[in-house]
Amino acid sequence: MWSDFAHRANLTWRAVALTILLASCSRSQPITDFSGASQQHRSTPTTITGRAPVVMAAGDIACDPASRAFRDGKGTERSCHEMLTSDILVRSHPDAVLALGDDQYQCGTLSSFERSYDRSWGRVKRITHPVPGNHEYGRSCHSDDPSGYFRYFGRAAGSNPGGWYSFDLGTWHLIALNSECSYGRGRYTIGGCGRGSPQETWLRRDLETHPNECTLAYWHEPRFSSGEHGDAQQMADIWNDLVRAHADVVLSGHNHDYERFAPIGYTPRAKKTPGVPSFQDPNLDPKGIREFVVGTGGKNHYGFYALGTRGAVPPLRGEQVRNADTFGVLKLTLYPDRYSWEFVPEPGHAFTDKGSGACH
Repeated sequence: MWSDFAHRANLTWRAVALTILLASCSRSQPITDFSGASQQHRSTPTTITGRAPVVMAAGDIACDPASRAFRDGKGTERSCHEMLTSDILVRSHPDAVLALGDDQYQCGTLSSFERSYDRSWGRVKRITHPVPGNHEYGRSCHSDDPSGYFRYFGRAAGSNPGGWYSFDLGTWHLIALNSECSYGRGRYTIGGCGRGSPQETWLRRDLETHPNECTLAYWHEPRFSSGEHGDAQQMADIWNDLVRAHADVVLSGHNHDYERFAPIGYTPRAKKTPGVPSFQDPNLDPKGIREFVVGTGGKNHYGFYALGTRGAVPPLRGEQVRNADTFGVLKLTLYPDRYSWEFVPEPGHAFTDKGSGACH
């Protein structure tokens, strides 16, 4: 009798153990799968625990720890609010965070990342998918070396030294690109962003092999903007590649403001005078890409005027919303065939922006 009871108990325990094992295997895995050092695409589950995944994004984030405004991470009234914007991320529990470049000022060194960014946005480093900005290369500090950025983020920054990569989140395909097209030296040389460049060639292949219904791309310098630095003409070919592939959303930073545009279609590169900001009106197309500029991660704010002047720049064609006095992050909910957005401001500020759009 005892042996029969023990046999039945053993079978019951095995059934319970098998149930626990199957349940643990069915849970969504972390969204960062970096297997294969040479891979530039990361695969993730097609569902995130049975719901639409949430992405939160901003750029132009952490002050130089040597800055007077840093104040041991506390900031001032107008600068260094990276801790407040990171608080939004921590309490929101998104599935992914997109750091849109100029993640660490002033020179993007590893020590600066460890002393400033890591204390704020570094709290969500595990789910962060970054892109580099101009300050990651340190040219303002007489350098052209992004090694601090790549060492801090590790494989999350992309196995290619140029820093471009892609991954899937839910049913969406996300593409991280590098807008610092003439930057870098040695192994970190970007090699341009025009037709036939290494990055543009990689992008076309990536788009061909990932024909998801919904696609989001992001990089640092915006293709279109009425902010202080103007637009990034060097990204014209990449933008038009994304238009041809029916991408849906593009996110950028660089100008320290928030801007949202109506869907934009194929727009040829405009002539640009060296040293003078360009403010090109885009060609609007209902089937085009909706662009957001989210340079509101905490560093400081810019007004809507050309760099080096006080001449006001009016909204560009199709620019529906813009704001230059509120820090915060953009929240995107990625449904299988559509998306919704909400600008989440830091505490004490009322500005927000909400809406939704359908995938092509």
